Amino acid sequence: MRTVNIHEAKTHLSRLIEQAAKGEPFVIAKAGKPMVKVVPIGAPAEGAARRLGFLAGQIAVPDDFDRMGSAEIEALFGGRGA
Repeated sequence: MRTVNIHEAKTHLSRLIEQAAKGEPFVIAKAGKPMVKVVPIGAPAEGAARRLGFLAGQIAVPDDFDRMGSAEIEALFGGRGA
């Protein structure tokens, strides 16, 4: 992620905002110390992205899920199924 100092941010604010809106966030620093991060509105916060398992406990997977339809698939490919 790009870091710019306050002076550069003031000088090129319009260009920097356009880049951030297109998905290129940046950090504004003062004397080399990061102060703020500029991200587009609607961008997921760090750590807030949905991960696998977000429906845990809300759905049930049948015990034979990995075998469902196996007879039909074998029949389609010349196997001994249905």
